[in-house]
Amino acid sequence: MTKIQPPNFSYEQDYYRALAAKDARFDGVFFAGIKTTGIYCRPICRVKTPRQSSCIFFSSQAAAEEAGFRPCLRCRPELAPYNLQQNLAHAIWEKIRGGSLNECSVETFAQQVGLSSRQLRRVMLQEFGVGPIALAQTQRLLFAKKLLQETQLSMTEIAFAAGFGSVRRFNALFEARYKMTPASIRRQPITSGPHQGISLRLAYRPPYAWAALLHYLHGRAMAGLEHVDLQQAWYRRSVQIEGKQGWVQVSHLADKQQLQVDIAPSLSTVLLPLLSQIRQQFDVEANPVLIAQHLQKDPLLAQQITRTPGLRVPGSFNAFELAIRAILGQQVSVVGATTVSGRLVQRFGEPIITPWSEVTHHFPSPEKLATLSIEDIASIGVPKKRAATIQEFARFTVAGGLQTAPGMELNEVVKHLKAVPGIGEWTAQYIAMRALRFSNAFPAGDLGLQKAASDDLSARCNEKHLLLRAETWSPWRSYAALLLWQSLSI
Repeated sequence: MTKIQPPNFSYEQDYYRALAAKDARFDGVFFAGIKTTGIYCRPICRVKTPRQSSCIFFSSQAAAEEAGFRPCLRCRPELAPYNLQQNLAHAIWEKIRGGSLNECSVETFAQQVGLSSRQLRRVMLQEFGVGPIALAQTQRLLFAKKLLQETQLSMTEIAFAAGFGSVRRFNALFEARYKMTPASIRRQPITSGPHQGISLRLAYRPPYAWAALLHYLHGRAMAGLEHVDLQQAWYRRSVQIEGKQGWVQVSHLADKQQLQVDIAPSLSTVLLPLLSQIRQQFDVEANPVLIAQHLQKDPLLAQQITRTPGLRVPGSFNAFELAIRAILGQQVSVVGATTVSGRLVQRFGEPIITPWSEVTHHFPSPEKLATLSIEDIASIGVPKKRAATIQEFARFTVAGGLQTAPGMELNEVVKHLKAVPGIGEWTAQYIAMRALRFSNAFPAGDLGLQKAASDDLSARCNEKHLLLRAETWSPWRSYAALLLWQSLSI
């Protein structure tokens, strides 16, 4: 059992105040175990606030369940956004969240993240109060609970989608932990779209600048791979993950402070890693109020924060495709890069049938691009030097270059990426920011950022001066970059 220390909180009374206020800023930051009921809740739970003496506070769902508490059926702790931070423990937790411990032992997993099993347990205990097995077990149970309440999947499909080895094991552990049967909590599933997919929801901490995020993705959407409809306010794309193929659609439920994700039935067995990637692409875990409190100290950013509260850093569904898109964007306009990216997808990507005429292909695999000649790649309308960079980066990816070690520092990752011929500082920082989710990455060489940061429009701020000014924006420089880019579209 671990009590936690959220930012600016010093005493249990402060935790209790956040619980009593239903403060959404702390959703996912802590969970409250209620001793009189044996239930644990999110800070935003709408039930009557219990007495302070009845509350115990935990840093994670797993810590609460390890102490014997069951998840609330009203506020549903499995919906809470995660309180992810950029350290070794949270990097490992992201892998566990995506199901990495479902297919291997703790010893094998520890080797994959570069630790001994003993070191792994110590790191997770220090950060979360429980070991990796308990974290994975809680994640499986909560995800199964989510599927029970949001989908029409069978018990067998739910058990395997959540990472259990058998339905019998799933039923036994669910009843032992939650004191109820899986069937007893089934609800009317969420109404999906007209395409008969699986519909799931992801909660976020408000506010969420959904329209601004869609505009950003719209301008960079690769024809055939993805499609953004600004009028209907949704995002669609093809999906290839762990040998499965399908599609997803993401839309915004503003009144519920959730994203709705409609998923092809063919992806039912890979829902855990799929949702993990969707969370990253749409920056679900961001704490916009905390970020704004830091960045608005600079008047240049404060004005844009007021215009677009809750601005996210758009991530990527797949790090490789984002990296190739970044390479194609070197020294050309956004429109030009989007055009040649669409050609790359449609010329070398694998065709797929989806419910939408705009989504027709998967992005070409690194293996495919690595084997193409420079002339073949250049035929989409790029210089041979850039085609060679694409070929080199594809080979780099096939060799495991994008599989960075958990806990790697930003400067290490940037140096690692720049080892690929043709990858400079701007490209490496952009990949780190959007694909690898470093909140402090900052492509200071970007002409748009320099223009937006200039006090005098006739004299653009140079890279050196921009980096100096950006020091005060750390550790949220990526969000500062989005705010600056957004200011140019006003």
